[in-house]
Amino acid sequence: MKINEIKALSSADLIAKENELREELFNLRFQLATGQLENTARIKEVRKSIARIKTVMREQA
Repeated sequence: MKINEIKALSSADLIAKENELREELFNLRFQLATGQLENTARIKEVRKSIARIKTVMREQA
């Protein structure tokens, strides 16, 4: 996600999106461990998106 998209979300939406991304990250790690993951770069993208969301949440606080 782009930072502009994240800043446009409300607090509740940010929390929901963070939870969704954390669940996706868990699933990606599970796929990596079982050898089913094809796009390993997606893990990095999801981690960065979570960090961006946390940064915006901290700015709003």
